[in-house]
Amino acid sequence: MASASGESLEKLEDMIVRAAESTAANVRAAKAAIGEVIFGQDVVVERALITVLSGGHALLVGVPGLAKTKLVDTMGTVLGMDARRIQFTPDLMPSDILGSEVLEEGQGGKRSFRFIPGPVFTQLLMADEINRASPRTQSALLQAMQEQHVTVAGARHDLPKPFHVLATQNPLEQEGTYPLPEAQLDRFLMEVDVDYPNLEAERKILFNTTGAEETHAKTAMTSEDLLSAQRLVRRLPVGESVVDAILQLVRSARPGPEAGDMAKLIAWGPGPRASQALMLAVRARALLDGRFAPSIDDVIELAEPVLKHRMALTFAARAEGESVPNVIKRLKARIG
Repeated sequence: MASASGESLEKLEDMIVRAAESTAANVRAAKAAIGEVIFGQDVVVERALITVLSGGHALLVGVPGLAKTKLVDTMGTVLGMDARRIQFTPDLMPSDILGSEVLEEGQGGKRSFRFIPGPVFTQLLMADEINRASPRTQSALLQAMQEQHVTVAGARHDLPKPFHVLATQNPLEQEGTYPLPEAQLDRFLMEVDVDYPNLEAERKILFNTTGAEETHAKTAMTSEDLLSAQRLVRRLPVGESVVDAILQLVRSARPGPEAGDMAKLIAWGPGPRASQALMLAVRARALLDGRFAPSIDDVIELAEPVLKHRMALTFAARAEGESVPNVIKRLKARIG
């Protein structure tokens, strides 16, 4: 009897490993498919995929013309998700994002309200130049991101699953913008810097986008496959040393005794949501690499995009030329 139960346990473990292997293969195929369309942005593509696999939202920061919009369109196609884009402007209203109630007259002259869903009712939403909209409109989107539903005229409307927001922000044009408050920045799992491509990548972009034939994205996964991958990410085992590294890193990024000599540089630091984000992100990165358990290297690699928008330096530290990435680098050295 004992051997029969042992065999069934082995079979179950074997099934789990096979499911994990096929999911990991799907995820790697999706990454390769995105790489065929988006050149020279391997780190950005990897971090955007990690964010989606973790079930979160990402803030993409970069100057115009670096294929941020194309990345979102491509990810939507490759991952089998319905994708939409909203261009944020100062006159954009919350109802332009969430939707609104309209009064309709039916048969017999009876009037009733009908809800018309806004563009937020999609699986992958690009919020272009999110810092151009008023705080009220930003809050409407960020509340939907956090709660996965919207409330209009007292009625609740659930958002589709999966639901992810990739928001963009232009770091140069600050005139007429409304910077996101710290509490709202915390809703983004990662802040991803989108930099200029290198020479070889830019050469490839030139030939691919100005010729007669342009490469188009191909579907590699369905939204159901993505939901399965997200469930798997949450089930991946995390070793005690990795958990300790996450806690040590996040806690030392706050002002207080655990920061040691860095405490005087930090004005405020990341809350528990940063630990949660890092825990999910390191699992997703491991899966993307075909591994079924994250390592301390994953923590070190993802520390900056997860922590950077969740902490600020004191005025004195900034006056001395310190920067948040430099402080994170020194904190990472303690666990590396």
